[in-house]
Amino acid sequence: MPKASELKKGMIIDMEGVPHIIKQLEAKSPSSRGAVTLYKVRFNNLQTQQKLDASFKGDDLLKEADCMRIPVHYSYLDGDIYYFMNMEDYSQYGMNADQLEEQIPYLVTQQEDIIALIMDGDLVGIELPQSVNLIIADTPPAITGSSATNRSKTAILSTGLEIQVPEYLSPGATVRVNTTTGKFMSRV
Repeated sequence: MPKASELKKGMIIDMEGVPHIIKQLEAKSPSSRGAVTLYKVRFNNLQTQQKLDASFKGDDLLKEADCMRIPVHYSYLDGDIYYFMNMEDYSQYGMNADQLEEQIPYLVTQQEDIIALIMDGDLVGIELPQSVNLIIADTPPAITGSSATNRSKTAILSTGLEIQVPEYLSPGATVRVNTTTGKFMSRV
């Protein structure tokens, strides 16, 4: 049973017998003496898709939902359904775009290193790797003669995600992006 201080985005918690996935997590540390760090968590109910906001103290125990973790890769998109294939038995799992809303900009066809969270034979969520490699689709050209400064510019990646990248990068370059923060990490 994880403590509230050990929670991570994407974990599935059993709340009164109903599985909830963590969508947002924020730690609040009050400045007064003896105050306890509070963790504000936004959950999505995996059965009804309703949002639930809750606050926990750092040592509160939460029950992790009983789900299988299976390595999959993203196969294809059909309408609003994203399909993932089990790497061991080649079975397919579909998931609606509404359930994946924040993770879609990090999905590339044939992408591996994705963990599927399966409950009762149904795909209820995915865990992305810590970082993904994406190609810059469009970005303004670098300004010559300004190499002494460490400036950044907006780039649109192949998945439609907009991030800030160093000024020297051009379209076609591959960059590594952190899936938790959505920020540029390095050039690949």
